[in-house]
Formats: sequence, structure tokens, C-alpha cells
Amino acid sequence: MNIVRHLIISGRVQGVGYRAWVAAQAEKRRLDGWVRNRTDGRVEAVVSGAEDVVRDFLFACHVGPRMASVKRVEATPYEGLVARGFQVLPTF
Repeated sequence: MNIVRHLIISGRVQGVGYRAWVAAQAEKRRLDGWVRNRTDGRVEAVVSGAEDVVRDFLFACHVGPRMASVKRVEATPYEGLVARGFQVLPTF
């Protein structure tokens, strides 16, 4: 069964390649969705896929790339539409 999660990631997650890393991790797992920086310094993402794969992705997001320092990953259900593929969106 597929699930969709909306993520807000806090910590040192901008200027360290976190968005590109999220996109690579999502594409590796064949997840759909998007990721973008927020003007408040956090990173926001939406991911859609099989429950166990999304769970594994969320676990990885708590670690992030080497230069990141993730403090918190908030994951909540997402009701919006999600396009196929994974995109890096402009800052919002």
C-alpha cells in the first residue's frame, strides 16, 4: 500500500547539499514527490511510495548527508496530489 508523507526537516540542512541528497535518496528508492528549501531555514518535502520504502527513506532523512546536522524530521500524512517522479523545487 502506498502512503504519502509531508516532511519538515530542521537543523543545519541548507547550504550542505541536503536537497540534492534527498532527491538522490528518493530517486534511488523510486519514490515520487518533491523537496525545497524554506525561507525559515528548514527543508520541506513530500514523498509518496510503498509504506516500508517511505519508512526507510524517513529513517535516512534523520541522518542526511555528511555535512548536515539534522535536529528534527516532522512527518505527517499529506492529502494533496503528487506527480510522478521526484523534483527539486525553488525555495518557498
